[in-house]
Amino acid sequence: MYRVNNLLQTSYCVRSTFASCKRLLSVKGNEQRQQQQQQQQPVKTYKFRKINKLLVANRGEIAIRVLRACSENNIRSVAIYSAEDEGQLHRIKADESFKIGRGLSPIAAYLNIPEIIKVALKNDVDAIHPGYGFLSENGDFANACLEAGIIFVGPTPDVIYRMGNKVNARQAAIDAKVPIIPGTHDAVDNLDGVREFVKENGFPVMLKAARGGGGRGMRVARKDSELEEAYQRASSEAKAAVGDGSLFVERLVTQARHIEVQIIGDHHGHVVHLFERDCSVQRRHQKVIEVAPATNLDPKLRERMTSDAVRLAKHVGYQNAGTVEFLLDNQGRHYFIEVNCRLQVEHTCSEEITGIDIVQSQIKIAEGVPLADLGLEQDKIKIMGAAVQCRMTTEDPANNFTPDVGSIDVFRSAEGFGIRIDSASAYTDAVISPYYDSLLVKVIAHARNHQEACSKMVRALKEFRIRGVKTNIPFLLNVLHHKQFLEGSITTGFLDENPNLFKFVPSQNRAQKLLSYLSEILINGPLTPLGTDIKPMNIKPELPYIKKKQIPDGWRQVLLKEGPEGFAKAVRKHPKVLIMDTTMRDAHQSLLATRVRTVDLKKSAPYVAKNFSQFYSLENWGGATFDVALRFLHECPWDRLTELRELIPNIPFQMLLRGANAVGYSNYPDNVIDAFCQMAVNHGMDIFRIFDSLNYLPNMKVGIDAVGKANGVISAAVCYTGDVADKTRTKYNLDYYLKFVDELVKMGTHILSIKDMAGLLKPRATSMLIDAIRQKHPDLPIHLHTHDTAGTGVANYMAACQAGVDIVDVTVDSMSGMTSQPTMGGLVAGLQNTKYDTDIDLDKVNEYSAFWEQTRLLYAPFECTTTMKSGNADVYKNEIPGGQYTNLQFQAFSLGLGSQFESVKRSYIEANQLLGDIIKVTPSSKVVGDLAQFMVQNNLTAKDVHERAEELSFPSSVVEFMQGQLGQPHGGFPEPLRTQMLKGKKKIDDRPGANAKSLDFDKIEEELKKKFGEDVIRKCDVMSYVMFPKVLEEYIDFKKQYGPVTLYPTRIFFVGPNLNEAMDVELEHGKVLHIVVLAISDLMVATGEREVFFQVNGQLRSMKVKDKAAIKDQKVHPKVDKSMKNQIGAPMPGQVLDIKIKEGDSIKKGDTLVVLSAMKMETVVKSTVDGKVKKVHVKAGQQVNGDDLLVELE
Repeated sequence: MYRVNNLLQTSYCVRSTFASCKRLLSVKGNEQRQQQQQQQQPVKTYKFRKINKLLVANRGEIAIRVLRACSENNIRSVAIYSAEDEGQLHRIKADESFKIGRGLSPIAAYLNIPEIIKVALKNDVDAIHPGYGFLSENGDFANACLEAGIIFVGPTPDVIYRMGNKVNARQAAIDAKVPIIPGTHDAVDNLDGVREFVKENGFPVMLKAARGGGGRGMRVARKDSELEEAYQRASSEAKAAVGDGSLFVERLVTQARHIEVQIIGDHHGHVVHLFERDCSVQRRHQKVIEVAPATNLDPKLRERMTSDAVRLAKHVGYQNAGTVEFLLDNQGRHYFIEVNCRLQVEHTCSEEITGIDIVQSQIKIAEGVPLADLGLEQDKIKIMGAAVQCRMTTEDPANNFTPDVGSIDVFRSAEGFGIRIDSASAYTDAVISPYYDSLLVKVIAHARNHQEACSKMVRALKEFRIRGVKTNIPFLLNVLHHKQFLEGSITTGFLDENPNLFKFVPSQNRAQKLLSYLSEILINGPLTPLGTDIKPMNIKPELPYIKKKQIPDGWRQVLLKEGPEGFAKAVRKHPKVLIMDTTMRDAHQSLLATRVRTVDLKKSAPYVAKNFSQFYSLENWGGATFDVALRFLHECPWDRLTELRELIPNIPFQMLLRGANAVGYSNYPDNVIDAFCQMAVNHGMDIFRIFDSLNYLPNMKVGIDAVGKANGVISAAVCYTGDVADKTRTKYNLDYYLKFVDELVKMGTHILSIKDMAGLLKPRATSMLIDAIRQKHPDLPIHLHTHDTAGTGVANYMAACQAGVDIVDVTVDSMSGMTSQPTMGGLVAGLQNTKYDTDIDLDKVNEYSAFWEQTRLLYAPFECTTTMKSGNADVYKNEIPGGQYTNLQFQAFSLGLGSQFESVKRSYIEANQLLGDIIKVTPSSKVVGDLAQFMVQNNLTAKDVHERAEELSFPSSVVEFMQGQLGQPHGGFPEPLRTQMLKGKKKIDDRPGANAKSLDFDKIEEELKKKFGEDVIRKCDVMSYVMFPKVLEEYIDFKKQYGPVTLYPTRIFFVGPNLNEAMDVELEHGKVLHIVVLAISDLMVATGEREVFFQVNGQLRSMKVKDKAAIKDQKVHPKVDKSMKNQIGAPMPGQVLDIKIKEGDSIKKGDTLVVLSAMKMETVVKSTVDGKVKKVHVKAGQQVNGDDLLVELE
């Protein structure tokens, strides 16, 4: 009865006696017997035996390689496969295939000698080819084949026993006079034996599986503290790979090249070599890239190495294909490492440079054909060109090469002259399991020389498109581009000495990510929250095409030539009224919840640049647009600014700057405001409307100074409230505003802005205010901004023109009115044939308006007219700013308080008075609004608030305002209400950010790059992070998952496409994805997924998406929260091999917690911090996915 790897027991017996079994399991006995036979008996004549049917005892790529050789020789083929390999191609490509290993582990199935022999005998198999790995170097298996009367395609069992054992192989090398490295004489099966060798020979040492392991079971120990861990991991991997955990220990030779010689011997005593391969590019002792022949190898040295290899092979009576491996040091001395008694993964390189099919040769030799009859005579074997082989694996190079598993969503292979592809599981929908080696594809390039072969390989790797699982292609490309590799001067330390090889430019993977976004929307609904159930209209607004050379100069050219001060003077001297268009910011902020996307702004940009060069400016940035772009539109506001500037080079851009708050809602250190303004100017911003929500001058000065340093145009704003024409309202009277303007002029404003954010100005008040400022400051340009909530906007502007205003804000007609700005067309028409004529073509305004009338339909889910049907003059009573008016109304309807909106407005008036009748604009307006809604929801009157202030829990925004977080309001805070609301909290009575410590931008950038990758984080992202830390992180994560969703048309972006709807997505100039959604599958109950089918550029693609509604009750293993240092997650998918700790254990940083195994590689998960084990979330044998929570510390 056979025993394999101490793992398998079977009742099946293959014509064997107890004595023969004992011989099979005695390596040393076989070694002695072979030596005696060599001394006593001459070589026997091998009888030819035709192979008609061959079984491949392997899987994957190498199985297919052998099957192809069988097909080419008219040999009927048989495959075996495990339960996990039912879908693998090797079982389909064979003429016959049989399932093995029922009840066994995935690897043990292919190690089950009795069952494999049984399958072979039952199906009249003449020969078995073992491939590489598994049983390929198992003497027991070779002997079982022979005793069953089956030809083993490989060396004889005695040679395998002898050369497969590293101790005995070393002795054979010594006997054959081949130089060796110092190492143990016998296999070592305990740590004490390793320590004895170290004591005599010192560090560093290499621990190797004594019976081979294909790179598994190998560890380096450079110091005593690493020895135990190295021994345990090497022994464990060796046992898993070949069933024997004993190790061979040798002194580690550094700065060496790994050279191996391909040999082939027949059954008639002849051995030839097929020259050498350089396998020095290794990671974790796994060969990654192989080269043949070895570059820069002296011909004399090549002769010595190949001669030693042949001599050793003849000495041991080697038959069939094998490899003799050497280390070549920097002194030109070579040392024997081992003999691989099998076909090597990299045999393809030797095939390419010699033209010899090694696998076919193996089969012919196994039949008994002499080398000479195969044309394999040494003088006839020549080197023809150069070859490079890359092992493409399903490993993530950006995540420490952790194995990746799952389904291949997309597979597009390389091809072309000089490229050979050997693969198995490489096709769309193939499933990569964690049970076997991570090799996906072998790519072999052949050319006239090494450099040309590398060029072909680079081209081929770039042609591959693999989605669904990560691959090491980025790493392979880094190596292939490296000068040292191209020059052929590398050693086994090449990877360690070049850390830059592990810095990757990740694949953009844009198409797959974009499909993922569509799939998610189609299955789980919009990823951007919609305001209403109204759908965007299926419409494509268009404007005439404009060539860049058609764009005339405008006011920006004046600014660039004259600078901010000269620009302001030119504006003041201009005899007619100038217009600023707010369509690209405040208009859609007021009407469409700030949701207009960059893609739609860009569509109108060239038209505006050509036809409205007279515009004073375009307001297109700042305010709420900044965080909304990141938070809800998933686009970068800095990119918006840059892209619009490229399209509109002639009109100045204007932004809204919240003084010391920039575009945020917090108090920032002064250096942040300075840096923000400079960055804005660098990205194309020109004019900064600087305001403070309380008209608090110390806050404004921060912004004014910052814009001045950045050489921007300072347009300091006075926020208007009250009514200067009403003599009974004395808090914000004409004198207040004139004094405030005086201070702004002293601070250096270039242009004065009057910001009537609620539309409270009436014609009489407008005339009084503008005229008073003009009389006092005749050279100061005045810029008026209002909202048209009451419908008096154009009338106010007419009055302002007569009073001496220089610039007014309007928006295109279809985006005007209600809480937006007054109509552009109305004002242009109203000023025609007067001295204030704008010289703007009304027909062009109408065409521009038609575009936005259609575009507005794309934003129907956010349309303010859903709840607001007209303007309302009650704004003169409640003083609610335009943008907030629509938001409050919408919130009231959303909360079921639509019928109480009138109560909300009345409470807004009361809340404003409670807070001291303050200036109301973001964020101070939010404070009033929050208090108003709080009062409505809790049925409170102003009297109730006063009486119960100490017991009520007010909204945080109200408390922060009362603290002084926004600054100091005109007239001070209301007392004793302030003290009552604060309940002992600290009061701030000076500028809130005055003492804030300057931020270290370089440090923040370094931390962000460490977290998200150097290729991801730009300077502008750092600034966005400073403004909105969490929002920026979520934006980056979203972009990584779903790609450049900004490329989608607006309707598709919000709600996705209809079935069978075709769309074009331009990834970049001249590169378009043509996408059609074909179908959506029924729910797959087992996984809780639905599959969405697409046609992309004519090819079928599919995406599987979890149906969140269907799986909400399913239990899911918790994921690690990477922001929590006390949580340790799985670095890769795999099986929990061992758990080294238990709950309650105290551990130190660096202690081993869990050992994972995936694709026959073991990974040790260590603690990153000191702590105490709170909970272990896994158990031994459990399968885990990447980022599954393993251990939680207290």
